[in-house]
Amino acid sequence: MLLPSVRPHGRAENTLKGTTVTMPLSTQPGAEGNTPVIDDPQRRRAILWAVCIALMAVVASVSGLNVAQPQLSLTFDASQGQVLWVINTYTLTLAALLLPLGAMGDRLGRKPVLVAGLMIFSLANLTAAVAPAMEIMIAARLLSGVGAAMIMPVTLSVITSSFPDKERSKAIGMWTAVAGGGGILGMYLSALLVDLASWRWLFALPIVLTVVSLMIGLRAVPNSREMPPGRFDALGAVASIVAAVGFTFSLHEAPSLGWSDPLVLVPLLTAVTATVVFVVWELRTPFPLLDIRYFRTRGLSSGTTLLLVLFGVLGGVSLVLYPFFQVVLGWSGLLATLGMMPMALLMMLASGLAPRLAARIGSRATMVGGLSVATTGLALMAGLVSTSGGYLSVLPGLIVMGLGAGLAMTPSTEAITSSLPREAQGVASALNDLTRELGAALGIALLGGLLVAGYQADIAERLVGVPEELAEMASEGVANAAAASQGAGEHTKQILIAGQEAFIVGWQQAMWVGVAVMTVLVLFTLLRGPKRVPAVLITDEAVADESGKTAAAVPHDV
Repeated sequence: MLLPSVRPHGRAENTLKGTTVTMPLSTQPGAEGNTPVIDDPQRRRAILWAVCIALMAVVASVSGLNVAQPQLSLTFDASQGQVLWVINTYTLTLAALLLPLGAMGDRLGRKPVLVAGLMIFSLANLTAAVAPAMEIMIAARLLSGVGAAMIMPVTLSVITSSFPDKERSKAIGMWTAVAGGGGILGMYLSALLVDLASWRWLFALPIVLTVVSLMIGLRAVPNSREMPPGRFDALGAVASIVAAVGFTFSLHEAPSLGWSDPLVLVPLLTAVTATVVFVVWELRTPFPLLDIRYFRTRGLSSGTTLLLVLFGVLGGVSLVLYPFFQVVLGWSGLLATLGMMPMALLMMLASGLAPRLAARIGSRATMVGGLSVATTGLALMAGLVSTSGGYLSVLPGLIVMGLGAGLAMTPSTEAITSSLPREAQGVASALNDLTRELGAALGIALLGGLLVAGYQADIAERLVGVPEELAEMASEGVANAAAASQGAGEHTKQILIAGQEAFIVGWQQAMWVGVAVMTVLVLFTLLRGPKRVPAVLITDEAVADESGKTAAAVPHDV
């Protein structure tokens, strides 16, 4: 296969049977440094395969270990808290390092950072697969998070910097499809590996994916980089790390510990303080990590808000669906993950179709339409769910919500990346990724809290006559109610039904709040969504603001 290798000064070199042919290589207008646009369709497909496979490895690792919690506990004789640290260490590290490493990818070169990240990620997963002790497992997961933070923003910035304008939307649609549905697909494959082999084989999936991505990426991905002015913003990077760790940790721990617990409150206050420091510093420094002024653009403000809320709702939906499948319906972990597939597959399909729709009706209309469909799906899940209806009572909502979420995510991602200048595409990609991570954590914390509150408020009156010890145990959650019902004698059926019915009440309370929040988001996007103005990629001299001033030549939404 003939693959052009990038050369400086806008020229490419092809080598075939020892013959070197030099030909022009187009570059984006206004680009600084070596930022090639790949005109060869075959090479663009190879690039897309490389970055999407790498992305799949990262997102699959976020949720993959969830299905192996009991096995981890038995293997290492670990407490539930230690097992959760194994899972959350990866997420914390990934969220903390996204912005700084995204910026480093722009400066050092996207291909070297991607390759280094894939190698670190693969080595870390291999270490985790053979880890003899819990401490080594946690260290391996931390190293995996470092590698993932190098990989994830680069996968998107490679697309935005090297694909022509006409092809960029389609490529972002494919990236969004993997980012949206890859986690569920990864969890299903992980559950399958646990059932067929052992939990250690979970790490075979990311290792294989990274090796395949490396094999394709080494040949296809261009070694593009930008030359941002000034020095790297170290203070901004540190502040962003502290804020990301604080928010992610406190949101993960709040559902189990409560918001007033010092282990939640102190990191949360630290994160708020770090955020204030970050904003003030970014507005003052001449060379910011993330120029906060870009949030004046409709694309960045509406795109980040949409993804934050949408991934929050999706995280909350996943939180309530798994106990519904496993405890209320009695499904296995593998079957429960399979039950989520209709939403994941439709989300991936719609993400790929969204660019075509946006080209016809505009990004704002596509975002509003997708959100409206997703909100309808959430309302269907809230209104139709029942213990007697089983899976069919939630299937319509899953289908409709997956379709709507997929339509909304792709134009939102493109709105974010199009709102920042070319030399900050790594930061733009990292911001997109961080918004998704924080949104999911926020949704799980808030909607999970509403679920628990609704459950506990409803179950008390259903446990009249049940011994106090059993009633107290059943009040902690639907899984606890199922456990309390075993061996409860004449109260077995009462406790079991009470737990299931109270769970449905808590589910509906959380989902209707989600519907209300999504409705507000629809109105916000309708009013604040990106406008169609002439633009290619925003430059420092052309920040699209409310006055609509921008300098460009190709119609685009900002």
